[in-house]
Amino acid sequence: MKIACVGGGPAGLYFSILMKRQDPDHEITVHERNPAGSTYGWGVTYWGSLLDKLEAGDPESARAVRENSVRWRDGVAHIGDRTTTHHGDEGFGIGRGRLLDLLAERARSLGVRVEFEDEVADTAALPDADLVVACDGVHSGVRGRHAAHFGTEVALGRNRYIWLGTTKVFDAFTFAFVETPHGWIWCYAYGFGDDRSTCVVECSPETWTGLGLDRADEAEGLARLEGLFVKLLDGHRLIGRATAGGSAQWLNFRTLTNRTWSHGNVVLLGDAAHTTHYSIGAGTTLALEDAIALAAALGTRTGSGSESWSGTGSGSGRTALAPALAAYEKVRKAELLSVQSAARHSAQWYESLPRYIDLPPAQMFALLGQRHSPLLPYVPPQLYYRLDRAAGRLESLRRLKRWLGPKLARTLHGSSTGKG
Repeated sequence: MKIACVGGGPAGLYFSILMKRQDPDHEITVHERNPAGSTYGWGVTYWGSLLDKLEAGDPESARAVRENSVRWRDGVAHIGDRTTTHHGDEGFGIGRGRLLDLLAERARSLGVRVEFEDEVADTAALPDADLVVACDGVHSGVRGRHAAHFGTEVALGRNRYIWLGTTKVFDAFTFAFVETPHGWIWCYAYGFGDDRSTCVVECSPETWTGLGLDRADEAEGLARLEGLFVKLLDGHRLIGRATAGGSAQWLNFRTLTNRTWSHGNVVLLGDAAHTTHYSIGAGTTLALEDAIALAAALGTRTGSGSESWSGTGSGSGRTALAPALAAYEKVRKAELLSVQSAARHSAQWYESLPRYIDLPPAQMFALLGQRHSPLLPYVPPQLYYRLDRAAGRLESLRRLKRWLGPKLARTLHGSSTGKG
Protein backbone atom coordinates (compact mmCIF):
# COMPACT_ATOMS: atom_id res chain seq x y z
CA MET A 1 0.00 0.00 0.00
CA LYS A 2 1.17 3.52 -0.77
CA ILE A 3 0.62 5.87 2.19
CA ALA A 4 1.15 9.63 2.50
CA CYS A 5 1.19 11.08 6.03
CA VAL A 6 0.68 14.84 5.99
CA GLY A 7 2.31 16.07 9.19
CA GLY A 8 5.42 14.84 10.97
CA GLY A 9 4.14 14.91 14.56
CA PRO A 10 4.11 11.93 16.92
CA ALA A 11 0.91 10.46 15.44
CA GLY A 12 2.06 10.39 11.81
CA LEU A 13 5.55 9.15 12.61
CA TYR A 14 4.39 6.38 14.92
CA PHE A 15 1.67 5.29 12.49
CA SER A 16 4.30 4.98 9.76
CA ILE A 17 6.45 2.84 12.08
CA LEU A 18 3.57 0.50 12.87
CA MET A 19 2.58 0.12 9.22
CA LYS A 20 6.15 -0.64 8.15
CA ARG A 21 6.35 -3.28 10.87
CA GLN A 22 3.11 -4.80 9.56
CA ASP A 23 4.45 -4.97 6.01
CA PRO A 24 7.89 -3.69 4.92
CA ASP A 25 6.57 -3.42 1.35
CA HIS A 26 4.29 -0.50 2.23
CA GLU A 27 5.55 2.69 0.57
CA ILE A 28 5.22 5.41 3.20
CA THR A 29 6.18 9.07 3.02
CA VAL A 30 5.80 11.57 5.87
CA HIS A 31 5.43 15.16 4.63
CA GLU A 32 6.43 17.71 7.30
CA ARG A 33 6.16 21.44 6.56
CA ASN A 34 8.75 22.54 9.14
CA PRO A 35 12.54 22.11 8.89
CA ALA A 36 14.17 19.16 10.64
CA GLY A 37 14.68 19.86 14.34
CA SER A 38 12.08 22.63 14.40
CA THR A 39 9.02 22.15 16.59
CA TYR A 40 6.63 24.14 18.73
CA GLY A 41 6.11 23.43 22.40
CA TRP A 42 8.46 22.21 25.06
CA GLY A 43 7.95 18.96 26.93
CA VAL A 44 4.99 16.58 26.84
CA THR A 45 3.67 14.34 29.60
CA TYR A 46 2.44 10.77 29.65
CA TRP A 47 1.86 7.90 32.06
CA GLY A 48 3.12 4.34 32.27
CA SER A 49 0.16 2.82 30.46
CA LEU A 50 1.33 4.51 27.25
CA LEU A 51 4.74 2.85 27.51
CA ASP A 52 3.00 -0.53 27.72
CA LYS A 53 1.13 0.23 24.47
CA LEU A 54 4.29 1.45 22.73
CA GLU A 55 6.08 -1.70 23.88
CA ALA A 56 3.37 -3.85 22.29
CA GLY A 57 3.52 -1.91 19.02
CA ASP A 58 7.28 -1.43 18.63
CA PRO A 59 9.63 -2.36 21.50
CA GLU A 60 12.50 -0.32 20.04
CA SER A 61 10.47 2.91 20.00
CA ALA A 62 9.24 2.24 23.53
CA ARG A 63 12.76 1.68 24.80
CA ALA A 64 14.04 4.90 23.21
CA VAL A 65 11.16 6.95 24.61
CA ARG A 66 11.58 5.49 28.10
CA GLU A 67 15.34 6.08 28.15
CA ASN A 68 14.92 9.72 27.12
CA SER A 69 12.16 10.58 29.61
CA VAL A 70 12.28 11.98 33.13
CA ARG A 71 10.01 10.62 35.87
CA TRP A 72 8.16 11.99 38.87
CA ARG A 73 5.74 10.65 41.45
CA ASP A 74 4.72 13.69 43.48
CA GLY A 75 2.32 16.50 42.74
CA VAL A 76 2.96 19.81 44.51
CA ALA A 77 0.62 22.79 44.73
CA HIS A 78 1.68 26.27 45.86
CA ILE A 79 -1.42 28.31 46.68
CA GLY A 80 -0.28 31.80 47.62
CA ASP A 81 2.08 31.19 50.57
CA ARG A 82 0.67 27.73 51.29
CA THR A 83 2.04 24.45 49.93
CA THR A 84 0.69 20.92 49.85
CA THR A 85 2.06 17.70 48.35
CA HIS A 86 0.30 14.64 46.99
CA HIS A 87 2.07 11.32 46.43
CA GLY A 88 0.55 9.78 43.32
CA ASP A 89 1.17 7.63 40.28
CA GLU A 90 4.42 7.77 38.32
CA GLY A 91 4.40 10.28 35.50
CA PHE A 92 6.85 10.93 32.66
CA GLY A 93 8.04 13.94 30.68
CA ILE A 94 9.98 14.08 27.42
CA GLY A 95 10.97 16.98 25.20
CA ARG A 96 8.65 17.21 22.20
CA GLY A 97 11.62 17.80 19.90
CA ARG A 98 13.46 14.79 21.33
CA LEU A 99 10.37 12.60 20.92
CA LEU A 100 10.02 13.61 17.27
CA ASP A 101 13.71 12.97 16.60
CA LEU A 102 13.47 9.48 18.11
CA LEU A 103 10.37 8.54 16.13
CA ALA A 104 11.73 10.00 12.87
CA GLU A 105 14.98 8.08 13.29
CA ARG A 106 13.11 4.85 13.95
CA ALA A 107 10.79 5.43 10.98
CA ARG A 108 13.72 6.02 8.64
CA SER A 109 15.45 2.87 9.88
CA LEU A 110 12.39 0.90 8.75
CA GLY A 111 12.37 2.50 5.30
CA VAL A 112 9.90 5.37 5.76
CA ARG A 113 10.68 8.52 3.76
CA VAL A 114 10.53 11.56 6.07
CA GLU A 115 10.49 14.75 4.00
CA PHE A 116 10.99 18.07 5.83
CA GLU A 117 10.08 21.53 4.51
CA ASP A 118 7.45 19.77 2.40
CA GLU A 119 4.11 21.48 2.98
CA VAL A 120 0.96 19.87 1.61
CA ALA A 121 -2.22 21.87 2.19
CA ASP A 122 -4.34 20.19 -0.46
CA THR A 123 -4.61 16.47 -1.21
CA ALA A 124 -4.56 17.31 -4.92
CA ALA A 125 -0.88 18.21 -4.49
CA LEU A 126 -0.02 14.79 -3.03
CA PRO A 127 1.53 11.98 -5.01
CA ASP A 128 -1.07 9.39 -5.93
CA ALA A 129 -1.59 7.31 -2.77
CA ASP A 130 -3.89 4.58 -1.51
CA LEU A 131 -4.23 6.31 1.85
CA VAL A 132 -3.71 9.93 2.91
CA VAL A 133 -3.37 10.41 6.66
CA ALA A 134 -4.11 13.99 7.73
CA CYS A 135 -2.08 14.40 10.92
CA ASP A 136 -1.25 18.08 10.43
CA GLY A 137 -2.72 19.39 13.67
CA VAL A 138 -5.65 21.43 14.86
CA HIS A 139 -5.31 23.81 11.89
CA SER A 140 -5.13 20.92 9.41
CA GLY A 141 -5.00 22.19 5.86
CA VAL A 142 -6.05 18.82 4.46
CA ARG A 143 -9.12 18.70 6.72
CA GLY A 144 -9.89 22.32 5.96
CA ARG A 145 -10.38 21.54 2.26
CA HIS A 146 -13.28 19.26 3.22
CA ALA A 147 -14.47 20.90 6.45
CA ALA A 148 -18.15 20.64 5.50
CA HIS A 149 -17.86 16.90 4.91
CA PHE A 150 -15.98 16.27 8.15
CA GLY A 151 -18.44 18.43 10.12
CA THR A 152 -15.66 20.29 11.88
CA GLU A 153 -16.66 22.34 14.91
CA VAL A 154 -14.45 24.42 17.21
CA ALA A 155 -15.34 25.72 20.68
CA LEU A 156 -13.07 28.32 22.28
CA GLY A 157 -12.28 28.10 25.99
CA ARG A 158 -12.80 31.16 28.16
CA ASN A 159 -9.40 31.37 29.84
CA ARG A 160 -6.17 32.58 28.28
CA TYR A 161 -3.01 30.46 28.36
CA ILE A 162 0.57 30.58 27.10
CA TRP A 163 3.02 27.69 26.61
CA LEU A 164 6.50 28.51 27.94
CA GLY A 165 9.77 26.88 28.92
CA THR A 166 12.10 27.53 31.83
CA THR A 167 15.61 26.58 32.94
CA LYS A 168 14.21 25.69 36.38
CA VAL A 169 14.07 21.88 36.58
CA PHE A 170 11.07 20.64 38.55
CA ASP A 171 11.28 17.20 40.16
CA ALA A 172 7.49 16.99 40.69
CA PHE A 173 4.44 17.96 38.68
CA THR A 174 3.97 21.43 40.13
CA PHE A 175 1.03 23.82 40.30
CA ALA A 176 1.42 27.41 41.45
CA PHE A 177 -1.50 29.80 42.08
CA VAL A 178 -0.67 33.48 42.58
CA GLU A 179 -3.18 36.13 43.64
CA THR A 180 -2.95 39.55 42.01
CA PRO A 181 -5.07 42.72 42.34
CA HIS A 182 -6.80 41.57 39.14
CA GLY A 183 -7.51 37.97 40.13
CA TRP A 184 -5.62 34.69 40.25
CA ILE A 185 -3.03 33.52 37.75
CA TRP A 186 -1.53 30.04 37.81
CA CYS A 187 0.84 27.68 36.06
CA TYR A 188 1.46 23.99 35.54
CA ALA A 189 5.16 23.09 35.49
CA TYR A 190 7.01 19.82 34.95
CA GLY A 191 10.50 18.75 33.95
CA PHE A 192 11.27 17.01 30.69
CA GLY A 193 15.09 16.96 30.64
CA ASP A 194 18.23 17.68 32.59
CA ASP A 195 18.04 21.43 32.10
CA ARG A 196 14.50 22.36 31.02
CA SER A 197 10.91 22.32 32.19
CA THR A 198 7.59 23.21 30.63
CA CYS A 199 5.60 26.02 32.25
CA VAL A 200 2.02 26.61 31.05
CA VAL A 201 0.50 29.81 32.45
CA GLU A 202 -3.25 30.38 32.55
CA CYS A 203 -5.64 33.03 33.85
CA SER A 204 -9.11 34.46 33.29
CA PRO A 205 -9.53 37.08 30.54
CA GLU A 206 -10.16 39.73 33.23
CA THR A 207 -6.84 38.96 34.94
CA TRP A 208 -5.06 38.86 31.58
CA THR A 209 -6.20 42.36 30.63
CA GLY A 210 -5.90 43.70 34.19
CA LEU A 211 -2.22 42.72 34.31
CA GLY A 212 -1.64 44.32 30.91
CA LEU A 213 -0.59 41.03 29.35
CA ASP A 214 -2.85 41.73 26.38
CA ARG A 215 -0.75 44.82 25.56
CA ALA A 216 2.74 43.58 26.44
CA ASP A 217 5.21 42.34 23.85
CA GLU A 218 6.89 38.99 24.49
CA ALA A 219 9.83 40.35 26.49
CA GLU A 220 7.59 42.54 28.67
CA GLY A 221 5.12 39.72 29.21
CA LEU A 222 7.81 37.23 30.22
CA ALA A 223 9.33 39.72 32.66
CA ARG A 224 5.92 40.33 34.22
CA LEU A 225 5.30 36.60 34.62
CA GLU A 226 8.78 36.06 36.08
CA GLY A 227 7.93 38.64 38.70
CA LEU A 228 4.62 36.98 39.54
CA PHE A 229 6.17 33.50 39.82
CA VAL A 230 9.50 34.58 41.30
CA LYS A 231 9.29 32.18 44.27
CA LEU A 232 8.46 29.25 42.05
CA LEU A 233 11.22 29.96 39.54
CA ASP A 234 14.02 30.56 42.10
CA GLY A 235 15.64 33.17 39.88
CA HIS A 236 15.36 31.15 36.67
CA ARG A 237 14.06 32.71 33.49
CA LEU A 238 11.03 31.92 31.37
CA ILE A 239 11.62 31.21 27.68
CA GLY A 240 9.11 32.07 24.99
CA ARG A 241 9.96 29.70 22.14
CA ALA A 242 11.64 26.31 21.92
CA THR A 243 13.06 27.20 18.50
CA ALA A 244 14.05 30.37 16.70
CA GLY A 245 11.41 32.39 14.90
CA GLY A 246 8.09 33.77 16.04
CA SER A 247 7.09 34.40 19.63
CA ALA A 248 5.01 32.69 22.29
CA GLN A 249 1.35 33.63 22.00
CA TRP A 250 -1.49 33.88 24.49
CA LEU A 251 -4.33 31.70 23.22
CA ASN A 252 -7.81 30.44 24.00
CA PHE A 253 -7.85 26.66 23.87
CA ARG A 254 -9.62 25.28 20.79
CA THR A 255 -11.70 22.17 21.48
CA LEU A 256 -12.10 20.63 18.04
CA THR A 257 -14.50 17.86 17.03
CA ASN A 258 -15.44 16.27 13.71
CA ARG A 259 -18.68 14.52 12.82
CA THR A 260 -16.77 11.99 10.70
CA TRP A 261 -13.06 11.26 10.42
CA SER A 262 -12.65 10.02 6.85
CA HIS A 263 -13.42 11.16 3.33
CA GLY A 264 -12.61 8.76 0.52
CA ASN A 265 -9.01 7.75 1.09
CA VAL A 266 -8.31 10.61 3.53
CA VAL A 267 -8.41 9.92 7.29
CA LEU A 268 -7.87 12.24 10.27
CA LEU A 269 -5.42 11.45 13.04
CA GLY A 270 -4.51 13.20 16.32
CA ASP A 271 -5.29 16.90 16.72
CA ALA A 272 -6.63 17.02 13.16
CA ALA A 273 -9.46 14.76 14.38
CA HIS A 274 -9.99 15.93 17.97
CA THR A 275 -8.44 17.97 20.77
CA THR A 276 -8.73 17.70 24.55
CA HIS A 277 -7.89 20.45 27.02
CA TYR A 278 -4.18 20.59 27.88
CA SER A 279 -4.91 20.51 31.64
CA ILE A 280 -5.38 16.71 31.51
CA GLY A 281 -2.02 16.23 29.79
CA ALA A 282 -3.30 13.68 27.28
CA GLY A 283 -2.78 15.22 23.84
CA THR A 284 0.32 13.28 22.79
CA THR A 285 -0.96 10.05 24.35
CA LEU A 286 -4.26 10.30 22.46
CA ALA A 287 -2.48 11.00 19.18
CA LEU A 288 -0.28 7.92 19.60
CA GLU A 289 -3.31 5.83 20.57
CA ASP A 290 -5.02 7.02 17.37
CA ALA A 291 -2.02 5.78 15.40
CA ILE A 292 -2.15 2.41 17.15
CA ALA A 293 -5.89 2.04 16.48
CA LEU A 294 -5.66 3.03 12.82
CA ALA A 295 -2.79 0.65 12.15
CA ALA A 296 -4.66 -2.14 13.93
CA ALA A 297 -7.84 -1.49 11.94
CA LEU A 298 -5.95 -1.53 8.64
CA GLY A 299 -4.12 -4.73 9.57
CA THR A 300 -7.31 -6.48 10.68
CA ARG A 301 -9.58 -5.38 7.84
CA THR A 302 -7.20 -5.61 4.89
CA GLY A 303 -4.62 -8.17 5.85
CA SER A 304 -0.90 -7.47 5.93
CA GLY A 305 -0.10 -8.37 2.33
CA SER A 306 0.23 -5.73 -0.36
CA GLU A 307 -1.85 -7.94 -2.66
CA SER A 308 -4.90 -6.64 -0.72
CA TRP A 309 -4.57 -3.38 -2.65
CA SER A 310 -5.42 -3.35 -6.34
CA GLY A 311 -4.07 -0.24 -7.97
CA THR A 312 -2.53 2.73 -6.22
CA GLY A 313 -5.32 5.14 -5.31
CA SER A 314 -7.80 3.12 -7.36
CA GLY A 315 -11.53 2.96 -6.70
CA SER A 316 -11.30 -0.68 -5.60
CA GLY A 317 -8.46 0.17 -3.23
CA ARG A 318 -10.52 2.93 -1.64
CA THR A 319 -13.46 0.57 -1.28
CA ALA A 320 -11.20 -1.82 0.62
CA LEU A 321 -10.19 1.06 2.89
CA ALA A 322 -13.71 2.04 3.92
CA PRO A 323 -14.39 -0.74 6.47
CA ALA A 324 -11.01 -0.23 8.13
CA LEU A 325 -11.44 3.54 8.42
CA ALA A 326 -14.98 3.12 9.77
CA ALA A 327 -13.76 0.60 12.36
CA TYR A 328 -10.93 2.93 13.44
CA GLU A 329 -13.32 5.84 13.87
CA LYS A 330 -15.86 3.78 15.82
CA VAL A 331 -13.26 2.42 18.23
CA ARG A 332 -11.55 5.73 18.89
CA LYS A 333 -14.73 7.75 19.31
CA ALA A 334 -15.94 5.27 21.91
CA GLU A 335 -12.60 5.35 23.74
CA LEU A 336 -12.50 9.15 23.67
CA LEU A 337 -15.90 9.77 25.29
CA SER A 338 -14.68 9.53 28.87
CA VAL A 339 -11.48 11.45 28.09
CA GLN A 340 -13.36 14.28 26.40
CA SER A 341 -15.77 14.49 29.34
CA ALA A 342 -12.83 14.64 31.76
CA ALA A 343 -11.21 17.38 29.68
CA ARG A 344 -14.38 19.49 29.60
CA HIS A 345 -14.75 19.27 33.37
CA SER A 346 -11.06 19.95 33.93
CA ALA A 347 -11.27 23.15 31.87
CA GLN A 348 -14.45 24.13 33.71
CA TRP A 349 -12.72 23.62 37.07
CA TYR A 350 -10.06 26.18 36.20
CA GLU A 351 -12.63 28.57 34.75
CA SER A 352 -14.43 28.32 38.12
CA LEU A 353 -11.29 28.65 40.25
CA PRO A 354 -12.77 31.17 42.78
CA ARG A 355 -15.16 28.38 43.85
CA TYR A 356 -12.22 26.32 45.17
CA ILE A 357 -9.27 28.61 45.83
CA ASP A 358 -10.15 29.56 49.43
CA LEU A 359 -10.43 25.98 50.66
CA PRO A 360 -7.68 24.66 52.96
CA PRO A 361 -4.73 23.67 50.74
CA ALA A 362 -5.13 19.91 51.21
CA GLN A 363 -8.83 20.10 50.31
CA MET A 364 -8.21 22.39 47.36
CA PHE A 365 -5.51 20.08 46.00
CA ALA A 366 -7.74 17.05 46.54
CA LEU A 367 -10.49 18.68 44.47
CA LEU A 368 -7.91 19.68 41.86
CA GLY A 369 -7.30 15.96 41.51
CA GLN A 370 -11.07 15.39 41.25
CA ARG A 371 -11.62 18.11 38.63
CA HIS A 372 -12.60 15.52 35.98
CA SER A 373 -15.72 14.57 37.93
CA PRO A 374 -19.09 15.55 36.39
CA LEU A 375 -20.53 15.68 39.93
CA LEU A 376 -18.14 18.28 41.31
CA PRO A 377 -19.68 21.40 39.70
CA TYR A 378 -23.06 20.57 41.26
CA VAL A 379 -22.02 19.72 44.82
CA PRO A 380 -20.70 22.32 47.32
CA PRO A 381 -16.90 21.86 47.33
CA GLN A 382 -16.49 21.08 51.03
CA LEU A 383 -19.40 18.63 50.93
CA TYR A 384 -17.92 16.94 47.86
CA TYR A 385 -14.58 16.66 49.65
CA ARG A 386 -16.19 15.00 52.67
CA LEU A 387 -18.23 12.66 50.48
CA ASP A 388 -15.16 11.73 48.45
CA ARG A 389 -13.22 10.95 51.61
CA ALA A 390 -16.10 8.84 52.86
CA ALA A 391 -16.38 7.08 49.50
CA GLY A 392 -12.78 6.01 49.86
CA ARG A 393 -13.78 4.10 53.00
CA LEU A 394 -17.25 2.81 52.04
CA GLU A 395 -17.79 0.52 49.08
CA SER A 396 -21.46 1.47 48.76
CA LEU A 397 -20.60 5.14 48.26
CA ARG A 398 -17.90 4.25 45.77
CA ARG A 399 -20.45 2.29 43.75
CA LEU A 400 -22.91 5.19 43.87
CA LYS A 401 -20.24 7.64 42.71
CA ARG A 402 -19.16 5.36 39.84
CA TRP A 403 -22.78 4.98 38.73
CA LEU A 404 -23.94 8.57 39.14
CA GLY A 405 -20.93 10.32 37.61
CA PRO A 406 -21.10 8.78 34.10
CA LYS A 407 -24.91 8.99 34.14
CA LEU A 408 -24.76 12.72 34.82
CA ALA A 409 -22.04 13.17 32.21
CA ARG A 410 -24.15 11.47 29.54
CA THR A 411 -27.17 13.57 30.47
CA LEU A 412 -25.27 16.86 30.37
CA HIS A 413 -23.30 16.13 27.21
CA GLY A 414 -25.58 13.78 25.32
CA SER A 415 -25.64 16.09 22.33
CA SER A 416 -21.89 15.66 21.87
CA THR A 417 -21.75 11.87 21.79
CA GLY A 418 -21.87 11.81 18.00
CA LYS A 419 -18.72 13.89 17.68
CA GLY A 420 -15.07 13.02 18.14
